[in-house]
Formats: sequence, C-alpha cells, structure tokens
Amino acid sequence: MNASDNTGLDGQTKGGAPAPSKFWSPLVHSLAPYIPGEQVSDGRLIKLNTNENPYPPSASVFAAIQETLGSDGERLRLYPDPASLGLRQAAADLHGLSVNQVFAGNGSDEVLAFVFQTLLNQPAKGPVHFPDISYSFYPSYCRLYGVAHQTLALNDAFEIPLDALDEETAAVIFPNPNAPTGKALARTQIESFLSSHPETMVVVDEAYVDFGAESCVPLVNAHPNLLVTQSLSKSRALAGIRVGLAFGHASLIEALVRAKDSFNSYPVDRLAQVAARAALEDEAWLRHNVEKITASRDWLTSSLQQLGFQVLPSKANFVFARYLQTEGGAREDRKGAALYQALKENGVLVRQFNRPRIEDFLRITVGSPSEVQAVVETLGRILKA
Repeated sequence: MNASDNTGLDGQTKGGAPAPSKFWSPLVHSLAPYIPGEQVSDGRLIKLNTNENPYPPSASVFAAIQETLGSDGERLRLYPDPASLGLRQAAADLHGLSVNQVFAGNGSDEVLAFVFQTLLNQPAKGPVHFPDISYSFYPSYCRLYGVAHQTLALNDAFEIPLDALDEETAAVIFPNPNAPTGKALARTQIESFLSSHPETMVVVDEAYVDFGAESCVPLVNAHPNLLVTQSLSKSRALAGIRVGLAFGHASLIEALVRAKDSFNSYPVDRLAQVAARAALEDEAWLRHNVEKITASRDWLTSSLQQLGFQVLPSKANFVFARYLQTEGGAREDRKGAALYQALKENGVLVRQFNRPRIEDFLRITVGSPSEVQAVVETLGRILKA
C-alpha cells in the first residue's frame, strides 16, 4: 500500500496521523517511535498503567519551588544554570561521589538518548546488546541514531542471562530491575560481569532501583566501563518535573555533557532543578514512601496469586502477572488482551504488551491501597463472570 491508499482529502491518514510529506528525510520514513502508556484525563479511571507514584512528592519540593518563584515569579525570566550544578552536587553528596561524576538531564529518557549517541554507538566494535523483553524505548533510540543492536533473550525464568555475553561484546544496556518484568539482578552478579568484561561498555538503567534492588552506583569508582542512570519520576514522585541522572567516571560524564551542549544547553529548567534537589535531600520521605508502596506491592502480589495469577517476583513499583489457565484449555477471555480490555471497561487502566512470550501478562502499577484493592476486586468479578 502506498501513502495515497491510506490518506483522506484533509491530508490525514485513516489512523488520524498526518500523511507523509515529500519534505521528510529518509530517516523519518524509517522511524517507529516509542509508544508510551496511555495518558487519560478521565478522573473516573483508576490509572495503573504508567508506573507513576500514587503519593505526592516531599513537602520540601513544594517549599523549594515556592522559594524560587518568590512572590512574583520574577526569576522565571532568567535562564537556569546550564550545568545544573546544585542538583548534581546534591546527587553527588547522596552517593559519595564528586560532582563531575554526575550528569543531569530532562528526564532519564533524555539522559539515555545521550547515552545511546555517545557511549553505545560503537560501529567499529560491534552492536549494543539489550534484553529482548525490556524497555521498548531502546530499539527506538537505535533506529533514531543508527545504532547497531542485538537482543539478548531472557531465560525461562525471565531473567537477564549476562553470562551468555562473550568478552568481545562491545556494549550492553539493561534495566535493573528490568521492565516490564520487575525482576532484578544482584549487584554481585553485575560486579562479576564488569570485572570479567573490562572492555565492554555497561549501562545499568535504574529507574526502579529504590523499590528493592541494589544500586550499582557504589561500583562506578572501581569500574570505568560502568554508567548508571536513574530517574526521579518513580520513587521520588516527580514524573511531572522530568529529571534524570547518570553516574560514572568523569570521562563518561564528559561525553554526555558534550552531547547535551551540542543539542540544548538548558535542558533542566529552574524549577525542576530546585525541586529535584529538594527531593534528593529528603531521604526520610523516600524511605517512608517506598515502605508504603512495597507493602501494597506485597499485598497485590498475594491477592493476585489467590485469584489464580502467576506473578513474577518484583523489585519495582509494579507487578507483572498472567492468569494461569485451568482445565479445558486456554480461554480467550482470560488472556492478556481480553483481561486488559475488561479492566478498562470496568474503570481500571493497566498495561498489556502484544509481544511474543508476554502477551498474556498484565503490568499493573502499584497504586494506593484503595487502588490495588479495586483492581483485585475488579479482576475477581471479571473472572467469575
């Protein structure tokens, strides 16, 4: 089918997107953009599909924003610190690093974009490897920046088999905990891989690390081939602020800085910098928030298991679960897509991926106690119907 076969008189495709333009570059035609979880404005829906924190951020965040705004917001006419120095210093202090070992960007997705451009694009050495079931933005970055890549199949337990990579591997990136499975590698496993693969660039994406996994930030001083990225969207409840961080040897951070300053000198705005700094400095709030979410996660896991679901052991703020079919064969109304749709029709929004091996799983964000109770009760009614 050519473009005109799917285009209406208004220049729109039948799917609602604008038709391809004759001015597009060849790159645009080849892109298959990342599709994020659905964002909805319907307040009647229980939204458990994008792993947002169910609680507001630390009160110190609001105080820092208000102080920065002042009485008239006059500071907003000024550019922010292009180096995000105060924010980076707070992150460095938290982890016992120097400020030149920390990078800050406009959300961890932007940080990862710079990582793919500067550290994982090694055409002379070989492709970057990442899990076949993982963050689906990784292949989008590869298409956008022309990065050769190869997937690493998760084993039957949905674990990342780092031992399957040989010593000649050029680069590897993986989330820990992995998404969407929620499973995590122990820090000792990653440290062993780093030691045995000193020539391999290793990026550990720790967007969900605070919910029970072991951070690899303590390893960066000993391993110049390690970069760790983190997000303030999940455990710090700042998804709407958009701040991401990276930790590593100063030489790796310099590569990211060069990419940033060749693209946008001011990626982190003034309010985001002070909000993120305040959030990083309130460790007591973080511990309390994580305790509440992990308690809800444990309750959700056991409740789903009682309903007949297999739930992968999660170290994240979500669970990955599929209904175990009983005698009589697989029922279409118990499969992932059908359960996703039935939940949505009953006011609960979760995430389902139409991909081999995981199409029957639902990824359910750990919401507030009332929200996780609602999803369990709704599933119970659906399964009885």
